[in-house]
Amino acid sequence: MPDVRPAIALLVLVMLAWQPACSAATRPGAAPTITAVTLNLWHDKADWPTRRAAIVEGLRRLRPDVIALQEVLQHEALPNQARALARDLGYRVVFASVDSASATRRYGNAILTRHPILAEDWRKLRPWDDWRIAVHVRIAIHRRALDVYATHLHHTTAGGAIRARQIGDLTAFVDATARGDAAVLLGDFNAAFDAPELAALRARWQDAYDRMHPDAAQDVAAHSTLNPALLPPLRVDHVLFDPARMDAVSTRRLFDTPLADGQWASDHFGILATLRWRD
Repeated sequence: MPDVRPAIALLVLVMLAWQPACSAATRPGAAPTITAVTLNLWHDKADWPTRRAAIVEGLRRLRPDVIALQEVLQHEALPNQARALARDLGYRVVFASVDSASATRRYGNAILTRHPILAEDWRKLRPWDDWRIAVHVRIAIHRRALDVYATHLHHTTAGGAIRARQIGDLTAFVDATARGDAAVLLGDFNAAFDAPELAALRARWQDAYDRMHPDAAQDVAAHSTLNPALLPPLRVDHVLFDPARMDAVSTRRLFDTPLADGQWASDHFGILATLRWRD
């Protein structure tokens, strides 16, 4: 019988050399992760075809699990921006707007995902004349159900009380619809996460960017999601998660450098967050 011990020894050495390179996310039994992006599209401002191509290129490279989009527009000369991006990326899409489904011009928010959609819904946020909404999808991912919410709150500097009221409606919407194993809330809140009107959110959610960049408040310009080349710097775009169910693994800004022709992908920078379930 041939001596197989040298072959066995070689196999053991190969396995030991490979093991450290196996990440926690890929080891059997490790808690799975999800990647989430939020981006304000700046509707059709500037050169939308050029901006669209840059956004598609960046998102196609990243292939996030979910994408929340704000300021999504469609009109006679412009196909729905969220649906166009979803088609380019090969994603599913849910778009919602206070504008009638039969209207030619519609303006709203959307959620894109590359995973099966189990449920979808949306709700208008008060006051009724502010056209603000929250969108919800429940997706199947890693053999679990994840509730994803996207919103875009009131925009004026003096509108803290309006945003607080909208957050009350948003929280009630989450409570009425979240049935998955975890939930995330993304969007343009038009306020820093430590703003007084966001207190109700801080009571139950954590901001992924804050979690990974605890010193962000010390340098607003360096961490702004409002593009300082176009707007006063402030981080108003957030990816929020329930710390009892998930934790942040990494976060970074997206589309925060000018395009080759000096344009920008948007007047906001996007946020990419990697989150992990707590098992």
